[in-house]
Amino acid sequence: EAVSGAQLIVQALRAQNIEYMFGIVGIPVTEIAIAAQAVGIKYVGMRNEQAACYAASAVGYLTGRPGVCLVVSGPGFLHALGGMANATINCWPLIVIGGSSDRNQETMGAFQEFPQVEAGRLYNKLCVRPSSLEVIPAVIEKAVRTSMYGRPGSCYIDIPGDLVNLQVNKSSVKYMECCLPPPISMAEHSAVSKAASLIALSKQPLLIIGKGAAYSHAEDNIRKLVDLCGLPFLPTPMAKGVVPDNHPNCVAAARSTALQHADVIILLGARLNWILHFGLPPRYRQDVKVIQVDICPEELGNNVRPAATLLGDVNAVTEQLLEEFNKRSWKYPSNSEWWQKLRGKIKNNEERSKGLALQKSLPMNYYTVFHHIRELIPKDCILVSEGANTMDIGRTMLPNFYPRQRLDAGTFGTMGVGLGFAIAAAMVARDHTPGRRVVCIEGDSAFGFSGMEVETICRYNLPILIIVVNNNGIYTGLDANSWEEMLKFGDPATCVPPVSLLPNAHYEKIMSAFGGKGYLVKTPEELQNALKASVTDKQTPSLINVMIDPQSERKKQEFPWLTRSNL
Repeated sequence: EAVSGAQLIVQALRAQNIEYMFGIVGIPVTEIAIAAQAVGIKYVGMRNEQAACYAASAVGYLTGRPGVCLVVSGPGFLHALGGMANATINCWPLIVIGGSSDRNQETMGAFQEFPQVEAGRLYNKLCVRPSSLEVIPAVIEKAVRTSMYGRPGSCYIDIPGDLVNLQVNKSSVKYMECCLPPPISMAEHSAVSKAASLIALSKQPLLIIGKGAAYSHAEDNIRKLVDLCGLPFLPTPMAKGVVPDNHPNCVAAARSTALQHADVIILLGARLNWILHFGLPPRYRQDVKVIQVDICPEELGNNVRPAATLLGDVNAVTEQLLEEFNKRSWKYPSNSEWWQKLRGKIKNNEERSKGLALQKSLPMNYYTVFHHIRELIPKDCILVSEGANTMDIGRTMLPNFYPRQRLDAGTFGTMGVGLGFAIAAAMVARDHTPGRRVVCIEGDSAFGFSGMEVETICRYNLPILIIVVNNNGIYTGLDANSWEEMLKFGDPATCVPPVSLLPNAHYEKIMSAFGGKGYLVKTPEELQNALKASVTDKQTPSLINVMIDPQSERKKQEFPWLTRSNL
């Protein structure tokens, strides 16, 4: 009995429990998408390979099993590189399958010919091209396994066009079982007891929770550790919700103070990269003792010489620490000077934000908008957030109460991820947690990167709520009058500020163009009404275009992105 290359590929993916495929079809991969649907893999046709690849990578983070991105040769493959890099840098499992030109036309200038395997090596843990149909299941098993084992990342499989419809006898194919779940490693016992001693001797301890902790489903053990030891904790942006943001020990509202004065820091699946200011002075004490918990040995010791290194799965290592502290019965005193300092700072910062949120002036500022969003969106919704000010202020103003329910620009600071992430989250939610909503909060500039994916959202009838926080630009914009004045000086290409976008753009009409509901709002009342309507309607995708003050900024820190230290 004969089987085609396309069938072999999708049967192998199915055998590895792959559920979702995102992509754009064309020569030579269309048959692969058709075959995928035939074996029960859900195929989502996107409008740009970049967004398709972002979507597939988000599936990997949300489910722990890679999504698949399917692209055509040459330009299709190249447009997906952004998603591969983003997945690998965020440490998320991903499989990209790219068609390539027929093998017998290599070096001849074939249609969309490009050295895809070589080009992909920079962005992927594994880049491989099966040499024959017989080995396809083995290659796919290895790619899926490699994407998940150790530190997760992207893997690329190159499929020459002539293999897609070529047939082979089933009996000669090397079929593979589903790979085993990633093995769980634990830290050495001596390192665990050393870490526990350092924590027990600390005067100003701080627990930093990273998205590696979220990925390893460590939420129950980390919460137990926080409660048992009474430790202050700080989540990195995508680790919000591993322990709920409203937990009394969360010190996110005193982030700078906590980092600057902690004497012992426990890193749980977080890296000392730009997001955490590298762990270096003046943002940290010169003599800070760092306890690193990470799955990747190469990460240990980056930027700061650690006082203890716990190599292993964050969830398993946290359990080891719990066992150690259960023996010691040590708890950090809640009336310490450290706690008083942190609580004072938290109160200060929250009052400042509250003051800004309650300003009655129009057009609204970011804080007012986020205040109303926070009041009206479901507590258990998946929040997707991207933009400059929109993402930064949203991170402080919008709480997460559950793990793996915040997706943003991530370690790579990628703009354009929002709609792809939202589509992936909505697909996964529909299958695994029906009724859970996806709320995608975009700056107007960020929305522009993948705005046409609104059609995809409507085509698959995904009840995503998109909120565009519209300030007519990147960081800041111009109001309509200033814009008109500017144009009097001549060609906009020479006189309009590079950060400006067209004032008063009607992004909500993009949603209504495809059959969803669009709302344009300018006042808190209009915003509340639009939010209530969108949250109540659980069937229809909607977009709320919120016009805010074009000059609205973060409190006191002007242009946060231009002065990197404020990030």
